[in-house]
Amino acid sequence: MPIDLIDRTISVAPMMNCTDRHCRVLLRLISPHTLLFSEMVVTGALIHGNAQNFLKHGQDGPCALQLGGSDPKQLQLCAQLAEDAGYQEVNLNIGCPSSRVQQGAIGACLMAEPELVARCVASMQSKVNIPVTVKCRIGIDDQDSYESFRHFIQTVADSGCQIFYVHARKAILKGLSPKENRDVPPLRYDYVYTIVKEIPHCDFYINGGISSVSDARQHLDKVDGIMLGRAPYQNPYMLAELEKQIYDFDSPTRFEVIASYLDYASECLAEDGHPKHVVRHLLGLFNGQPGARHFRRHLSEVMHRKETTLDIVYDALDSSGLLSRSQPGPSAQLS
Repeated sequence: MPIDLIDRTISVAPMMNCTDRHCRVLLRLISPHTLLFSEMVVTGALIHGNAQNFLKHGQDGPCALQLGGSDPKQLQLCAQLAEDAGYQEVNLNIGCPSSRVQQGAIGACLMAEPELVARCVASMQSKVNIPVTVKCRIGIDDQDSYESFRHFIQTVADSGCQIFYVHARKAILKGLSPKENRDVPPLRYDYVYTIVKEIPHCDFYINGGISSVSDARQHLDKVDGIMLGRAPYQNPYMLAELEKQIYDFDSPTRFEVIASYLDYASECLAEDGHPKHVVRHLLGLFNGQPGARHFRRHLSEVMHRKETTLDIVYDALDSSGLLSRSQPGPSAQLS
């Protein structure tokens, strides 16, 4: 397998209904170093559905495609499709706790079947040159001891997997919703810190409860990298602060980001689609700034209308006071 050159110090987790290709373009405009993930795509959708639509991406690399599945042969085929589509990594979901996913015998319930996960990983690795990685929990239900977690990691690592993204909570498969599973089970960062020391030939990236730049910096002293979830979706520009602190890189201003993103959006809408599909990812861009609430509310109220155009972004900036006609800098950037 070729040398893995992906920088995983910062990554943004796969999130259903969030990290679509438009969202990833926005995040990439802010952060050139962050590894981005697709939404989870189940193997059946790629094999029997419109694979070209699910695999479509462009200005978002480096990017990993996350797969949901438990059949080694199907995962092997889908890994090949991911590589052919230009993704730089393919990731296996062993963390999603939703009941619908469980019915398909995929996601977090596979924490109970480390040998099957190992076979899946080995099958995928046998046919692709890009890295095959795993995103998992620390356990499920009553199988939540450190020993059980270590057995899972070691078994999968023995198959050749060297890269693990670990949501440092167990999943409770019955009685909690996916949203509750992101908050209710207690965080056990110590599990991840310990596995880093005990299995040093693998790389571990910690996920769960990281909501600020200071949180991220604390973890980076103990693990190989951090995976952010909802925080950068709700406040995309936090990636700019991480870029500055970790890479000494100055990200474009929010106005420069919007200008570039709207150029991209115009190209997308020339093909097909409604503005809401691209505009919705801008809702949190001014989080914490004066006028942000008005900007967000204006977009939320208008973007779903049939007659909406991309001009609603200019209208929201103007009416919120974020884009003052007396300040030519931002106006010029958006002209």
